[in-house]
Amino acid sequence: MRKIKRVLVANRGEIAIRIFRACQELGITTIAIYSNEDKRSLFRTKADESYLIGKDKNPVEAYLDIDEIIDIALKKKVDAIHPGYGFLAENSEFARKCEEAGIEFIGPTSNMMEMLGDKIKSKIVAKKAGVPTIPGVQEPIRTEQQALESAKFCGYPVMIKAAAGGGGRGMRIVRKEEDLIEAYNSAKSESKKAFGSENIFIEKYIEGPKHIEVQVLGDKYGNIVHLYERDCSIQRRHQKVIEFTPAIALSKEKRNEICEDALKIARTVGYRSAGTLEFLVDKGGNHYFIEMNTRIQVEHTVSEMVTGIDIVQGQILIAEGYPLNSKEIGINSQNDIKLNGYAIQCRVTTEDPLNNFAPDTGRIDMYRTGSGFGIRLDGGSGFTGAVISPYYDSLLVKNISWSRTFEDAIRKSIRSIKETVISGVKTNAGFLINVLNNEKFHRGECDTNFIENTPELFNIDPKPDEDLRIMKFIGEKVINGTHGKKPSFNVPTVPVVEKGLKLTGTKQILDEKGQKGLVDWIKSQKKLLLTDTTMRDAHQSLMATRMRTRDMLKIADAQSVLTKDLFSMEMWGGATFDVAYRFLKESPWERLEKLREKIPNILFQMLLRGANAVGYKNYPDNVIREFIKQSANSGIDVFRIFDSLNWLKGMEVAVDEVLNQGKIAEACMCYTGDVLDSNKDKYTLEYYVNLAKDIEKTGANILGIKDMSSLLKPYAAYKLIKALKNEISIPIHLHTHDTTGNGVATLIMASQAGVDIVDTAFSSMSGLTSQPSLNSVVAALQNTERDTGLDLDKLQKISDYWQDVRPVYSQFESGLKSSTAEIYKYEIPGGQYSNLKPQVESFGLGDRFEDVKNMYTRVNKMLGNIVKVTPSSKMVGDLAIFMVQNNLNEENIYEKGKSLNFPDSTVSYFKGMMGQPMGGFPKKLQKLVLKGEEPLAGRPGEFLPPEDFKKIEEHLSKKYKRKFDGNEIISYALYPDVFEDYLNYVDKFGDLSHMESSTFFYGLSEGEFCEVEMGQGRSLYVQLLDITKADSEGYRFLVFEINGNKRDIRIKDKSFSAGSVIQENSSVMADPDNDKEIGASIPGNIVKTLVKTGSEVKEGQSLIVIEAMKMETNVTATTSGVVEGVFVKEGQRVRTGELLVKLK
Repeated sequence: MRKIKRVLVANRGEIAIRIFRACQELGITTIAIYSNEDKRSLFRTKADESYLIGKDKNPVEAYLDIDEIIDIALKKKVDAIHPGYGFLAENSEFARKCEEAGIEFIGPTSNMMEMLGDKIKSKIVAKKAGVPTIPGVQEPIRTEQQALESAKFCGYPVMIKAAAGGGGRGMRIVRKEEDLIEAYNSAKSESKKAFGSENIFIEKYIEGPKHIEVQVLGDKYGNIVHLYERDCSIQRRHQKVIEFTPAIALSKEKRNEICEDALKIARTVGYRSAGTLEFLVDKGGNHYFIEMNTRIQVEHTVSEMVTGIDIVQGQILIAEGYPLNSKEIGINSQNDIKLNGYAIQCRVTTEDPLNNFAPDTGRIDMYRTGSGFGIRLDGGSGFTGAVISPYYDSLLVKNISWSRTFEDAIRKSIRSIKETVISGVKTNAGFLINVLNNEKFHRGECDTNFIENTPELFNIDPKPDEDLRIMKFIGEKVINGTHGKKPSFNVPTVPVVEKGLKLTGTKQILDEKGQKGLVDWIKSQKKLLLTDTTMRDAHQSLMATRMRTRDMLKIADAQSVLTKDLFSMEMWGGATFDVAYRFLKESPWERLEKLREKIPNILFQMLLRGANAVGYKNYPDNVIREFIKQSANSGIDVFRIFDSLNWLKGMEVAVDEVLNQGKIAEACMCYTGDVLDSNKDKYTLEYYVNLAKDIEKTGANILGIKDMSSLLKPYAAYKLIKALKNEISIPIHLHTHDTTGNGVATLIMASQAGVDIVDTAFSSMSGLTSQPSLNSVVAALQNTERDTGLDLDKLQKISDYWQDVRPVYSQFESGLKSSTAEIYKYEIPGGQYSNLKPQVESFGLGDRFEDVKNMYTRVNKMLGNIVKVTPSSKMVGDLAIFMVQNNLNEENIYEKGKSLNFPDSTVSYFKGMMGQPMGGFPKKLQKLVLKGEEPLAGRPGEFLPPEDFKKIEEHLSKKYKRKFDGNEIISYALYPDVFEDYLNYVDKFGDLSHMESSTFFYGLSEGEFCEVEMGQGRSLYVQLLDITKADSEGYRFLVFEINGNKRDIRIKDKSFSAGSVIQENSSVMADPDNDKEIGASIPGNIVKTLVKTGSEVKEGQSLIVIEAMKMETNVTATTSGVVEGVFVKEGQRVRTGELLVKLK
């Protein structure tokens, strides 16, 4: 016996760790070797000693340098070398040089390896032993001509194999002669890189066989046993993915035949150490020997689990000279080896099944595995912070389950893989689970084409890394938003109200008595009815519509109790729909439905822009009707409908559909001008009275007066309401703003004139461009005939809540600090007035804001003094900015304007897409803007083809691989780009609607802690611990603690500038939507460029060969064309998606 004291492992990763552990259990000192690229790898730290090799060699060649490895072994007084698997494990020269150096090679002798490890020679041995083999040419193929002749002899399809290979490398299936040469050269190149040998052979390819292998173990004295078989049929690219034992589809007789044939071959050469003999079993049950692996196998683990035999320890003990029947090894005969239960091994790799199993690289942000009873984990590369390089095998961890039944072993594997959390790189975990769940797998019936023939395995719904998404969002906000500076905010106090009350209000009146019943009830009320706009127009006007649903929901329960006598709450519509998706990244439908659930007793009201719905353009009639239907079903009761030009035809479809849905149609007339000024003869009292009569004739339930510009003065309100009350019978609802400071007075005068309902906002959210104060109106009318009946103390509690919420949104508020009477001059709507200055500044005209306001008035006169409400008001503002920007005036516009393209909104207006203004369009200006294009002759909706909702559903379902409901489909119809941006954002960052608003808008400051709700009963507790300085490329690391675990993320600081450093490290990415730009499908090294500028290529033709993790991948043309440019060169490293070739 030769006692081994020091073992060098000539390998890396998982198998190196496996051998180190076996050595340590036997009291043997371990020595690791590692390449420069592996200096941070886990396996190096598991050895007692470790030494760098291959300083001037590439990452793979370092592990193939026989002389350097033996030199280190001699210098470090190593007794034995274990080769593991891959690299030099089956290199007979390596084994021989170890023998010559007096170092024990833990494995077979070099002669045995030459006879059995070489796939060509092993088939000769098998024939001598009387074991059937697959027809093929039993000599290495040296030339392309030989390859063609050999393939012809075998008959297509054929299998090209590396003689020294394993692990699927150097293997190709070829089905027709024209593909042979490319496959032959590719396999030869891959074999050279992986095994240091170009020897290739060709054999007949058997369709759809099972791949069965037998584990053998022999000592130095001629004793050899098998440890039964393993089913390794589940493969992709000829690499095994899942292995299990026993092979449940084999009969007992076939199992015995195959195992006995394996022993016959091994005994022929007196094989020693561990080895695996591989067989194919065809559909007729015939088995053929294909090769022997004269080494430990990746999947040796499952044989260990069911036999209880430590194969690696066995190899070492055999190398020391122990016979199988020694007490150290304990195998007296074949009869001592019993199968106990079932074992499954799943290889968890950094591969993307949805990208043809392309290997992924990068830094692992989080690594958590799932252990527990019946689970063994053999890992090597995976840990938090590990960097997965493109140079080596993609294996992260081998997940091995054991149980007494195959079904339970499957369940244990699924449970463990589901517990496994790996982020930062893609993995095949979801794919493995699909295989494990497949019924064919449960029956053990899978053949080697199982993956190729089972597309449903690729129906993978990747589990998002919620921690990472939150870190990305907060990190981006901190680094490129607030730059780490976050103001402090008060925590709003939510009033406590009794739960479970049976609440009734105006909602129940409508539901029980219908439209007429509600209208009759309104007309019977002496008190002034109030609408609260805090959750819609108040914040739209004050803070650019940025109020988040979360802040509304917090106060909703209290509002349903404390303000139960409100007429309605305007909480939806207008710009809130667009902004929710575009900026807040939350669903407006979810807002509506959740608020409806919490406030069941008060009418919900929305603003509907007639033929524009909640958009800024005209939509087909079926879109308007469908939107109203969906809105009514989701909780809207009162539809405030207006046309920005007071054009009744623009409202007729909307009014009709609201009435069809049994909801309240509040048709509006938009107020402009001044009914007190007899010098203004366009928008007179008579005009409004006649318009109101026409509105009543449409069947509208309520007349709305929409004073968006705060132009309705107190006495004008009295005069207008009095006149209308004498002429129409439907209730009147007044909406105004408080930009002038006269808002409360206007409402009080309107109340005196008999108005039925007015809009207000809680005092802390009122005033200026918002609505008049609800609290003030209630106080002003107390103890009068029109007393509202609302409790001021209760209202104050809600106002106090909004007072603490409002500072969080201060960044969105305008610079308007006090009321201004100049609104009467400019006639700019409140919301637009708030947003006009930022809009002007965005055009670089901040110093000309006064000029723009004056131009707004001049443009209005040029247009013939139109009604200015969204979207017509936006058009006036756009044109005013355009004229100031281009130094235009009322005179020179007709000359200079000939060569200018007017703003889209201006063109749309003059084309008639916003409707028809009173008095028509100024013809000369219309002709100038349209530049020969003919305007519409009627209502835009009449000319627009109906929207195809089914087509939208098909598009969305195909693209996002899920079902979409009616709300989502109509959202896409209204805002296709915005809706898809929202979907992509949620996919990237998750649903952030549960995040506190201070965190959503400002991120976290260093040391700050927050809770982020992720769903029912699920929260992340997040603390930002540290922000590092920017590195040379402008990236910063942010260190977080999430649910007690430290994690970090790398974020690019967009303010960082380092000149040429960034340029040198940047790369051009291919446009994924342009099939003429071909990008790298995987990260890796360019091995070959097969085309050059000017080359003609056909769809599917190979253009570039990329090598990653010792596997070569052909990048092919996605379309036919001529090469415009090749953007990479051989030897260059590329990232996934990097532009390789451009076609024209």
